[in-house]
Amino acid sequence: MNVTELRATARRHLGPHFTRKDTWQSEFPVFVRGEGSYLIDTEGRRHLDGLAGLFCVNMGHGRADIAKAAAEQAGTLAYASNWGSAHPPSIEAARIIADLAPGDLGTTFFVNSGSEAVETALKFVRQYHRSQGAPERTKIISREMAYHGTTMGALSVTGLPKIKEPFGPLLPGVRHVPNTLGFTGDCGPADQLDCVRAIEAVILEEGPETVAAVFAEPVQNGRGALVPPEGYWPALRALCDKYGILLVSDEVICSFGRLGHFFGHGLTGVVPDLITFAKGSTSGYAPLGGVIVREQLVTELYDSPKGGVFTHGATWGGHPVSTAVAVANISAMRDEKVPEHVLAEGPKLHAALESLKDAHRCVKDVRGTGFFYAIELMADRDGGRELTDQESLTVLREVLPESFRRTGVILRGDDRGATMLMISPPLVADTDVLDELLHGVDGMLTDVEKAIQP
Repeated sequence: MNVTELRATARRHLGPHFTRKDTWQSEFPVFVRGEGSYLIDTEGRRHLDGLAGLFCVNMGHGRADIAKAAAEQAGTLAYASNWGSAHPPSIEAARIIADLAPGDLGTTFFVNSGSEAVETALKFVRQYHRSQGAPERTKIISREMAYHGTTMGALSVTGLPKIKEPFGPLLPGVRHVPNTLGFTGDCGPADQLDCVRAIEAVILEEGPETVAAVFAEPVQNGRGALVPPEGYWPALRALCDKYGILLVSDEVICSFGRLGHFFGHGLTGVVPDLITFAKGSTSGYAPLGGVIVREQLVTELYDSPKGGVFTHGATWGGHPVSTAVAVANISAMRDEKVPEHVLAEGPKLHAALESLKDAHRCVKDVRGTGFFYAIELMADRDGGRELTDQESLTVLREVLPESFRRTGVILRGDDRGATMLMISPPLVADTDVLDELLHGVDGMLTDVEKAIQP
């Protein structure tokens, strides 16, 4: 089929994810190949993948070694479950992850996606507390505008009203507290910050004996790459320890090198009780997610008279092909020192994005770290004019999509709390790729300014 026929068939038979009808009726690209930091469409045009797929293609496209690992595993053992048995690739993937994870986070429960990872963490913390004689600990605290997934439990923890509204009522007992927007760097004693004190206030309001867990990302995606202020995560750890609450670090985006470390601990300095992961664990070469749990918690659940088994599982959880891909991907990431590359190049990327702020009146703020950034937009920074609702729609639905096509750089327009441009290149992007990325962003900002008057 030619590209016209492919699009027509997709429109008729393929259900798109988070895609508006008008977008699905447009001349959307159909990708047929990937090479390094680029996607190639049916017409042979190369597109710089500035979002690394969906924050996941950390090792880049077209890695023959990762593809070979998948093919060899499929030809040897295509499927076996982890229900009362095991197989070498899931065992090896769990071992590698345990070696890289902080503290005693040594047990990995594999699932298929980030949403399922959050769902699994929710179920684990509830069953854990029940096994320890505290069945009343069922409530969850997460942060406003945070995205934690789309399955019903994970969606309940998510703090984005717009994507929750069509599916209510959701899981009861979830409270959302202020995020760290506006708090950066050294803001003074962390336990005195409003964004921390609000968490303790909610704990006391709900009753500490009813709260099961606090969920937070090391750098929050929703609302635009929110890097926490100094001391924030130690303050979270202290609050959870004070009230017997489990701390869940949602690292579906942040783990496996995105911030320059294998896990968020490298940024926060804090060992959580559970870590959720997905995307970068396979660089998108196969579906995989998981929850890493402190070994002490696993032992206490299994040894409890009310425990004995974590009552949860999935047919594809720890799939042989997916975990073989994870082993190849994580091993290559480690051996090629990819997180170290991000640590070296991340500050340069950040500085270059900040320089675009000076060159464009439409840039309100630049946030992020490592290879994970958000540019928040406005109509005129010098005049203090924000975008109107209609201008925001114009930017997100017309200007930026056309800019992506014109520049050949794929990024993501984001409307979660503000009008933003999300940037998350493959972690293997070299200086030439990053220069092309920055040139594309510069052009996009110029297009926004041409479309929106001061």
